[in-house]
Amino acid sequence: MKLIVGLGNPGKEYEKTRHNMGFMVIDEFADMASVDLDRSMFKGVYGVCKDDRFPEPFILAKPETFMNLSGEFVRPLMDYFKIDVEDVLIIYDDMAIAPGKIRLRPSGSSGSHNGMKSIIANLKTENIKRLRVGIGEPKHTGVDWVLGKIGPDDAEPIAESIHNAALAIRDYLLHDWNYAMNHYNK
Repeated sequence: MKLIVGLGNPGKEYEKTRHNMGFMVIDEFADMASVDLDRSMFKGVYGVCKDDRFPEPFILAKPETFMNLSGEFVRPLMDYFKIDVEDVLIIYDDMAIAPGKIRLRPSGSSGSHNGMKSIIANLKTENIKRLRVGIGEPKHTGVDWVLGKIGPDDAEPIAESIHNAALAIRDYLLHDWNYAMNHYNK
């Protein structure tokens, strides 16, 4: 079973902010795959898909902790469903990538992303698949940028990157990780 987690912050005030790219990608893919995130456990929500269209079951999940505590949701969910770290994919925003672009990587440091720092600390490894969604360089301080709403100039490229990220998840599940990386890391 695979676990696909989109990172973000809970609450209305954080909806449609750059820091919630992971949530938006999960929502888009959940619609695409007809998965309801109708279960709640371990400080988050998730849905299980056991659909014949996909070669194996998977879980789509969103922490309801704040970003800095994302690992406190991911670790217990993995343990409960007995999911190995090589079957985990984390989706989050990245300022070093332009809006409209995505990057898939098999491992790496957290960079400056506090959600990934929490997950790496809880899983005790950097060998975690990740799909990073570009939000671009801040025009002002980083915190104000990531917690700011998506502006009209970035709306179209960010919508494109969210859609491409959902397609990348689909192709990862239907084919494999290398297929998805080769296809979407352009």
